Amino acid sequence: MALYRTMVRIRAFENAAEVASQGGVSAYGQQAGAAAKVRGPLHLSTGQEAVPAGVCAHLRPTDYLTSTHRGHGHTLAKGADLTRMMCELFGKATGFNGGKGGSMHIADFSVGMLGANGVVAAGLPIAVGAAHAQKIQQRDAITACFFGDGAINRGPFLEALNWARVYELPVLFVCEDNRWSATTASGPMTAGDGASARAAAMDIASRQVDGNDVFAVHEAAAELVAQVRGGSGPRLLHALTYRVKGHVSVDLAAYRDPRELEAALDTDPLARARAHLLESGTAAAELDALETAAQAEVDAALATADAAPWPDAQAAFSDVQDTGAGQWI
Repeated sequence: MALYRTMVRIRAFENAAEVASQGGVSAYGQQAGAAAKVRGPLHLSTGQEAVPAGVCAHLRPTDYLTSTHRGHGHTLAKGADLTRMMCELFGKATGFNGGKGGSMHIADFSVGMLGANGVVAAGLPIAVGAAHAQKIQQRDAITACFFGDGAINRGPFLEALNWARVYELPVLFVCEDNRWSATTASGPMTAGDGASARAAAMDIASRQVDGNDVFAVHEAAAELVAQVRGGSGPRLLHALTYRVKGHVSVDLAAYRDPRELEAALDTDPLARARAHLLESGTAAAELDALETAAQAEVDAALATADAAPWPDAQAAFSDVQDTGAGQWI
């Protein structure tokens, strides 16, 4: 039930953010054709909710997490406040980063979420650095590093896995293999058998799992997190999932074969989890209540974000490095 709750909260949040980014009709009355409320690019993880839910269920508040440009699910699953997240997407002063981060750069250090990142594969070396710090400080904590299948074709992937293995760092690499790199299918661009095979070449044990089965992800992550936390060095979880929406919220993904999308929708992680819970004896009313609560929480967050104040103009000059010469002003 906890896993299902996490997934429905992620789905409700992203559905609402998608509408708000398109200027469509929202739960709090925004009319079609209105100005977009969510500013800047919005990368949705619709269809991938089982991966952050299953992995983050095993993480503690003191553990670290690095994310991608598609990081709403990771952030919520790690325990970040949903309302402050929505405020950040709206560019408001009450957001996690004062409205400066937006969707792609949300961070909440209070729950160990070190930040989403607009650069593909950039979270990998950050995660390794965080894990190295944890080891040096002899902290009882680990770092989880989420990245997409497109990231494995970039240099930081090799560098990060090599460093983590050489120094036996407490990091769990999580590849969300959603089959697409922006608007290009990943398969024809990737030599070999993907993330798992490349981890093996680095002498890093890995597990491949159905990333649309939250219970399978939860089980595999439990094993790998226990190994990392127990001092066995880095591990990699290769979760096979699918990105249902386009690269960004205004991308209709017309380049994709409709039959591929139709097949993917049949494996929707929320529908599969709900069916499993019902078969296991959970009452439909209990699941309905979780979905209703998630939607109500998101509706309230939308209203709060819409009413929240904009950042003061002077805030533009904070968080900027001052070289002392004054030209930046």
